[in-house]
Amino acid sequence: MLENLSVWGNVGVFALGAAIVWAAGTRVARYADAIQRRTGMGEAVAGMLLLGLITALPEVAVTVTASHSGDATLAVNNILGGLALNVAILASADAAIRREALTATVASALPLLQGALLVLMLSIAAAATVAGDRQIFGVGIWSWLLLGIYGLSVELVRKTRGHEAWVPTKGKALAGATSAAQRGDSAKTGERNERARSERDRSGSPLPALIGKTALGAGAILAAGYAIARSGEALAEQTGLGASFFGAVFLAVSTSLPEITIVFSSVRLGRYAMAVSDILGANLVGLTLLFVADAAYRGGPVLAQVDRFGTFAALLAIAVTALFIAGLLERRHAMVLRMGVDSLAVIGTYLAGVVVLYRLK
Repeated sequence: MLENLSVWGNVGVFALGAAIVWAAGTRVARYADAIQRRTGMGEAVAGMLLLGLITALPEVAVTVTASHSGDATLAVNNILGGLALNVAILASADAAIRREALTATVASALPLLQGALLVLMLSIAAAATVAGDRQIFGVGIWSWLLLGIYGLSVELVRKTRGHEAWVPTKGKALAGATSAAQRGDSAKTGERNERARSERDRSGSPLPALIGKTALGAGAILAAGYAIARSGEALAEQTGLGASFFGAVFLAVSTSLPEITIVFSSVRLGRYAMAVSDILGANLVGLTLLFVADAAYRGGPVLAQVDRFGTFAALLAIAVTALFIAGLLERRHAMVLRMGVDSLAVIGTYLAGVVVLYRLK
């Protein structure tokens, strides 16, 4: 039905869906922060399992809709293009901290584990685009492998949480710290912020109500994601940009709105580890959506339909993720333009990659 609308009509539907995703994402970030403190699940686990799944809902809507309608290119390029964009979003959130680099605030090994697993899954996806694929029970072999590694990732993060083999010796005074020792060394400002958040939490909604509100927010994100997907399909054709570039850039930006709102909201709350784990967790979920796309598509393995555009998008995501992991390991406090040097490198690499993607469209 949206194909019959004018370009501006579809732009309006697209913008309305994006606005709903933005508003719902902001609220969900607050609910998730309260839930992780009530349940004791920890910032990294909440970011990966709770926020990671919720922020992936627009991608779920786009993936299922595009794959079911036979547009494997739009589905896959939206996923692969969105992965690099998400890391660039995380890097841009660095500017919201201002006093020090984001990667210097995360005193936990969990995001490093998530990042390494993400690079592994991205490498598998890139390999699948050039090696070919065969189906087992209607789904490509590579997609089955990605699903299995995601399940392993969830189990590894669950087991590692609270039992890290090592923690950084610096940065213990930051709000993003996860161990009891790190919390005990929190700076006075961080302690005052934490007490204020705890007071708001005690006077707020009970846990069942928080879970219910989170579910409602997730439902709104999913419904808006569907509207974005359908209008995006129409705009890709009407504007002449094509499914590859429109899916990897414009559609990816719209479906990444929950990540944008949640990351910046988490940073403002001082939940730095949760912000990082949200993005890395959402990217792990996003790669798993290739399995969903495979199951919904009836034209063979979806990764076998990907051309060099999709391959480069996967390699770009590997590059920016590796840069961010390097920043987490090096933990430099040096800043340029109120951002960490590693974050600037991520943003610069992503923008250069978008130029290459435009040439490949």
